[in-house]
Amino acid sequence: MKALVLKEYNNLVVEDVPKPTAQAGEVLVRIKSSAICGSDAHGVDGSTGRRIPPIVMGHEASGEIAEIGEGVTAWKVGDRVTFDSTIFRLDDWFTRRGWYNLSDGRKVLGVSCDEYRRNGTFAEYVVIPQHILYRLPDSLSFDAAAITEPLAVAMHAVSLTPISQGDTVAVIGAGVIGLMVVASLVKSGCANIVVSDISDKRLELARACGATHTVNPTESSLVDVCSGLTDGRGADAILEAVGHEKTIQDAIAAVRRGGTVTVIGNLSKQVNIPLQRIVAGQIRIQGSCAIREEFPAALALLDSGKIPLDLIISETGTLEEAPQLFARLMKGDPQLIKVVLHP
Repeated sequence: MKALVLKEYNNLVVEDVPKPTAQAGEVLVRIKSSAICGSDAHGVDGSTGRRIPPIVMGHEASGEIAEIGEGVTAWKVGDRVTFDSTIFRLDDWFTRRGWYNLSDGRKVLGVSCDEYRRNGTFAEYVVIPQHILYRLPDSLSFDAAAITEPLAVAMHAVSLTPISQGDTVAVIGAGVIGLMVVASLVKSGCANIVVSDISDKRLELARACGATHTVNPTESSLVDVCSGLTDGRGADAILEAVGHEKTIQDAIAAVRRGGTVTVIGNLSKQVNIPLQRIVAGQIRIQGSCAIREEFPAALALLDSGKIPLDLIISETGTLEEAPQLFARLMKGDPQLIKVVLHP
């Protein structure tokens, strides 16, 4: 089968690789659409440390079941599916308590690190354990379904964040995850949804997804905007979807005393934080990891048509076109928001 292989850092090559076979409890999925995540783009140059070559990347995808492994009874060949990006154990302490995203020994599709290597979805076929599969609504396209994973990641972060009706909530970063956070916040009853990003194009998309206020930090201050909307208190909660030291510090500065900062972005391995501001303000800082049972709600929201996917999916391409598309993403091409590959 064809696959897009990261042979070495900054070298993506389409190759013929062995077609995998579904084992007991698994299915073989023929990939129809596979979206490029920001973590894939950063993985190409080795900056994340979680795409050690050689590896077939990709974890946001949809397709059709092509083969059934032994013991699989709830699925059949031809079923239209998407799937979680995290492959988790069913028998560990965390999964038994409903936190399968924190399961011992969990693996992420398309990731290779010191602990494991798992080829992903930038290929014609991929093997998937049956317990992370989800059936697609008949009316949902494969391209739209490839956005289920980042939407579910965003919905998980929102579910962890204490938000009440009438709150002012800020989102830092209007990449795809940040935009999906905005779409998830719309139904939460927030009075104000403030989005901060350095790209005016992405801020336009944030407004299309439901943001009530936008801030370009090169021109104005998130602290000032949140303060002005809340009689000087600051945002009740902030969701950080970048993962840089400066943006995390901005989040801590703009949240009110007693508020919550939920960190989704994961680009920097280590950051400095203003400890006295956190302690004196009794600010809660929490991470949000992957997904925990948000896939059905994400599929329903996508199927509702309330997310402007026509604006978010900016380009599609083949595996052969992928190296050029990756190069544009890595250079920060403002025309590219979400790219979907068709293996």
